[in-house]
Amino acid sequence: MGRKQDFFFSGEPRKRSSAPRWILGIFLTAIVLLLVINYGVSHQVTYVRQTALVPDLPADLENYVILHLSDLHGETLGENQANILSAIGKRSFSCIVFTGDMVGEKGDVEPLLTLINQLPKDTPKLLIPGDSDPPLVIETAHDSLSVYASWAVKLQEAGVTILDEPVCFTRGKSRVWFVPEYLYTLDVDSTERSYQAQLDLLNASVNPLTPDEAARKRAAEYQVARMQRIRDIKKDMKATDVQIAVTHAPLTESYIRSMALPGGDVFSLRNVSLILAGHYAGGQWRLPGLGALYVPEVGFFPPDEQIVGMDYISGIPQYISPGLAASPFYPLPGRLLNGPAVTCVTLSASIQ
Repeated sequence: MGRKQDFFFSGEPRKRSSAPRWILGIFLTAIVLLLVINYGVSHQVTYVRQTALVPDLPADLENYVILHLSDLHGETLGENQANILSAIGKRSFSCIVFTGDMVGEKGDVEPLLTLINQLPKDTPKLLIPGDSDPPLVIETAHDSLSVYASWAVKLQEAGVTILDEPVCFTRGKSRVWFVPEYLYTLDVDSTERSYQAQLDLLNASVNPLTPDEAARKRAAEYQVARMQRIRDIKKDMKATDVQIAVTHAPLTESYIRSMALPGGDVFSLRNVSLILAGHYAGGQWRLPGLGALYVPEVGFFPPDEQIVGMDYISGIPQYISPGLAASPFYPLPGRLLNGPAVTCVTLSASIQ
C-alpha cells in the first residue's frame, strides 16, 4: 500500500530516449557522405575500351577505332568540358560518333560545340539526334534559309556531319558505312512520293507562298532529294562493305532477331557488323551489386545487357553507351553511383 504509484498524467518528467537522435544523425551523415561520393563519381568521366568482334572484317578495317559518345544533354563536365577531354586524352580515332541527346531538351548547343571545337579537326564526326534533342528539320518559318534547325547548322559549321543518310569512309580497298538504323525499315519510294505530293501542291499555288509555306517547301525538297540519294546509296552498297547501324534508342533482342534472318538485299540490318546506341544513361540510378534500379520502357532491375555495354544478338554486336549526363525521362533526377563514360570501340576480326 505504501508503494509509490506512477500515473501517466502525474506531471513528473519522463526521460526521453536519445536513440532516435543518434539514428537520425547517422542517417543524415550517410546521406551527406553518399552525396559527396556521388558528386565525384558523376563528374569523373571514364574512358572505356571495347572490342567489337566482326569475323568477316576486311583486313583494311582491322583496328578501325570509333570514339562513341552519347547523351550529354547540353551539360558541362568540368570547365570547358575538361573532364571529358581528360578522359579522351591525345588518342587518335578513325571517326567520332555521337548517338543522340547531345544537345538535350533545352536546345543549348554551346556545351557540345565547346567539346567538338577541342576534338581533332581532321577526325570525321557523325551525329544523329535523340528523342530529347530539338527537331532537326524545321517546317515553319525561322531565322535561316537552311532546312535544318539552328543548332544543327552550328554543328555543321563546326565540322559535324548530321547523319540523316548513310555516310561512307574508305580505308585501303575497303569501305565502311555508317547508317541511321531507321533507314533499314524505311519505305523510300512511298516516302518520296508523299513529299513529292506536298511539293507539287505548294508549287501549284497561284499565290505567293507564306513564310511557313516556303519553309515547308524547303523541307519537302530536302526530303525528296534525300530519298533519291538513299536509293542510289542502296544500289551502290556492296556485300563486302561493312555496315554500322547508328541509333539513339537501343534495338531490342526480338527486333534484331526478326530483322536478322538470312537472305534479302545487301542493305539490310542482317548485314550490319555493329550497332551503336545510347539513350538509357546506364540506368541513371545504380546500386552496387544490384545495377540499375529502374529504366523506363524496360522496367525494374533490368539486366545490364539490355541497357549498357556490349551484347551480341544473332551474331550482331550492339554497344550501348553509358552516356555522359542524366536523361529527363527518368522519374528521379541526376545520376546515382553511375559514372559518365566515353567509349573507344575497335573493330576486329578476333578478340584481342
